[in-house]
Parts: sequence; C-alpha cells; structure tokens
Amino acid sequence: MGSGGLGIPLPVGGGIGGLIVLALIVLLSTGVLGGGGTSPAPPGGSADTTSREYQFMKFIAGDVQDQWEQAFREDGRPYERTKLVLFESGTQTGCGAASSQTGPFYCPVDRKVYLDLGFFRDLKSRFGAPGDFAQAYVIAHEFGHHVQNLTGIMDDVQKEQQSHPDEANELSIRLELQADCLAGVWGHSAAQEDLLDPGDLEEGLQAASAVGDDRIQKESTGRVNRESWTHGSSEQRVKWFRRGFDSGDTQACNTFKGSI
Repeated sequence: MGSGGLGIPLPVGGGIGGLIVLALIVLLSTGVLGGGGTSPAPPGGSADTTSREYQFMKFIAGDVQDQWEQAFREDGRPYERTKLVLFESGTQTGCGAASSQTGPFYCPVDRKVYLDLGFFRDLKSRFGAPGDFAQAYVIAHEFGHHVQNLTGIMDDVQKEQQSHPDEANELSIRLELQADCLAGVWGHSAAQEDLLDPGDLEEGLQAASAVGDDRIQKESTGRVNRESWTHGSSEQRVKWFRRGFDSGDTQACNTFKGSI
C-alpha cells in the first residue's frame, strides 16, 4: 500500500547515493514561506467536512503546499499541488484499498496524501502525542514524500532497493528521516509566520518520538529488532525533524550522506 507512511504500520522505500540526492536537494535550496490554503479531496467514509479537525487539517495541507510551491518557484520549476484525502474507516486509493489499520501514507500512483481521522485519536491515546502540532507534523511528513516523488528521489530509492535488496531497510529509513526533516522545514516556516503557540514544537517532537520503530516495537512486542526497522528510531526521527525545524533549509535534509 503506497509509499512513505508514518511508520504505523506501513513498509516503505529507502534511498539513493549521496551525490544524487544532494543534487536533488540543491534544487530545493531556498528559504521558507507559507500562507494560503487548499481544499483536500472529498473525504471517503464519513469524515465530517464541517468539523474543526477537518478544517484544521485543510489549513495545514494548504500551508505546507504553499511553502513548497514557493520553494520550487524560486528554483525556477513548477510544483504540482496534490490533495489531502481525509476519510473514516476506509477508502479507495490509486495504491489500492485503505482502512483504518493502514495508517497515514502517501500514494505515489495518484500522488495524494491519505489520512484516516481515527489515526489522530490513536496518536493521542495510544502513542501519547496529543496536540494540533503533532497532527501537523504527520501531515507535513507525508507531503514531504510528495516532494521526494516530484524530485525523483522516491523513484531512485525504489531502483536502489531493487538493485540492493540487502540495503532496502537502511534506505527506507533514510527516506523516512528525510521526510521528517522536510516536515521540520515546514515547521520553521510556520514559526516564521507566527503560526505556532508555545509548546507546539514540543508536541511535534513528541509525535516524532512516538512513532519511532524502536518505541512501536517495544510497545507491541516487548522487543526491539533493529534489522526490521523501516522508519528510524525515536531518537533519529526527533533529530531530523529538529534539524529541519532549526535550519529551515532543505540542504540540511540530506539523510543519504554519512551517518543518521
């Protein structure tokens, strides 16, 4: 199902050689701005389009995409806006059927971000990561995968995984951590726009920690198996989200070079 989920419980792709990724990252080397909004796709299931939750996510999706549109424009290239699809229980996607068990994910086939609204209740109750900015981190992470798709990073990742299956999980982790960093870049933009309240950053960091592979494995099985990770540890996810947030610079998000 799709590619580039948040880690609950989707497997995803990985990465490519450092020089290739760095060249792609340079194409997005710009400051960060935001503003404006966009309409998500019609929700599946019974998502309430009049709810505060729906309207908040609609705003975040618009602001995230405004930032990336600005970044691409400053680099002299178009940004292809996509949609955030909110649903309850289940919906059909370009990558197949999705259910409440799927978790947040980005589908590279139809280039849309999918979120079951029930996931955020789990994020609060099961993973101990409440708050608006925790939700915003999730959304920005998935749109980070859209950026990776538009720049060709995701395709190169899949080719590398096919060529080097023994490195698939490591490459997957690097791809996911880059999406965390790109989410942080948007967070920097939101802070510059004075959209954040005191404690918002901490909510985002708490959410990043909550969805680390090690923490999820520990809570679900009582054991941690590093070899099966696909998204990175809590420490790694916090590190890269914070790096993007502190720098506001996509060039700081080259997770494919050096240690992570």
